[in-house]
Amino acid sequence: MIERKILSSTSSVCPECLAKVPAERVSYDDKVYLEKSCPQHGDFSALLWQGEPAWQEWVRPKIPTQPQVCYTEVSKGCPFDCGLCADHHQHTCTALLEVTQRCNLKCSFCFAAAGGHSIDPDLATIDRWYEQVLLASGTCNIQLSGGEPTLRDDLPAIIALGKAKGFNFVQLNTNGLRLARDTAYVQRLKEAGLDSVFLQFDGTEAEIYPILRGSAILEHKLAAIRNCARANIGVVLVPTLVPGVNTHNIGAIVKFALEQLPTVRGVHFQPVSYFGRYPKPPADADRITLPRVMREIESQTNGLIKAANLKPPGCENALCSFHGNFKVLPNGSLQALSNTCCSGEKAEEGARKTRSFVARQWSGPTKSPGSENAAQADQWDILLQNLKTHSFSVSAMAFQDAWNLDLARLQDCCIHVVSPAGKLIPFCAYNLTNSQGQGLYRQGG
Repeated sequence: MIERKILSSTSSVCPECLAKVPAERVSYDDKVYLEKSCPQHGDFSALLWQGEPAWQEWVRPKIPTQPQVCYTEVSKGCPFDCGLCADHHQHTCTALLEVTQRCNLKCSFCFAAAGGHSIDPDLATIDRWYEQVLLASGTCNIQLSGGEPTLRDDLPAIIALGKAKGFNFVQLNTNGLRLARDTAYVQRLKEAGLDSVFLQFDGTEAEIYPILRGSAILEHKLAAIRNCARANIGVVLVPTLVPGVNTHNIGAIVKFALEQLPTVRGVHFQPVSYFGRYPKPPADADRITLPRVMREIESQTNGLIKAANLKPPGCENALCSFHGNFKVLPNGSLQALSNTCCSGEKAEEGARKTRSFVARQWSGPTKSPGSENAAQADQWDILLQNLKTHSFSVSAMAFQDAWNLDLARLQDCCIHVVSPAGKLIPFCAYNLTNSQGQGLYRQGG
């Protein structure tokens, strides 16, 4: 008989009405579930964790720190006071600005429910958003998102504005379609100060894209990478992992990314989350947990990347993500770089380290010293240059939906969306919807 063991208690929301409800983290052998009950809508259970590394070995404490400026007061309690409020436990690592809701794809899975025809925010509005982020979080990392941001011809001006405000790292979240066809636009983005492209990239097999993105666009992805290489813009491949569609392709994605060094700086996997209208709870088979992603990486790369070298995060909650940093050796093998645990470290320090690493690792490579001056270059500079052009990162982020939302995790979130009103909302709260697709924040301000 499988033993049911309560590991710890937390709070969540009802997937039907989004009311706050008590919840428990419960293990059944090597599986961990979030179990909760709504007085009106009954019991719910969602798979959180499965297999090695074990839950108990992965979970670790972190000392919380309050955001330096809070735009909302604690009134109704988490998750209803986001803005951020004083009960939030983490500084901003990345502030996400949605610069348009327009899109040129019809994806099966979309955080933003993009594709609407709302008017794009003007530069004056975006300027205010930047100022709000500066006041609350300082010069954190910026990600420009949407919708599809490249539908804006003035995107270079938005990037330049952020740079002028003092933000050192500006990243573009894109499907890459315009980057594939408009090399002049790519160059304008680079000249404006763009540091990195967060490229939607769901696999190396052409048949994956019509299922997830509604179009056969693999060749567009490859062209976008080539054009970013010409402009010396770093690229991070971002696959949305959907069981039965592309989870078999995890190893091939990693190997492809390694072939594209130094332009491609790494792979950032995103296990599918169920935002939008899902009247029936996702089954276990609809989920791919972080430990399974780690094991699939090791198995499908034939041990090139070992699960043991993938570690908990230093910024967000340990159950939200993993990351591994590697150096590519001349024989093609990977050497795991120092990846220390942040147990007991203040959330503020974890956010600072994460911001610094992301800006350094995900930006485009610097130019190598020319042969005419290489002999005069300091040996330490050469070592750093080699590390920059031969380093590679693998990471994953498990976003939460109404079925598996753990409010303790949400309070540790370091990825904050700037709402139209200029508030900073944790990513999973901003995109949270009930089973009928009704949200708490996305339709509001």
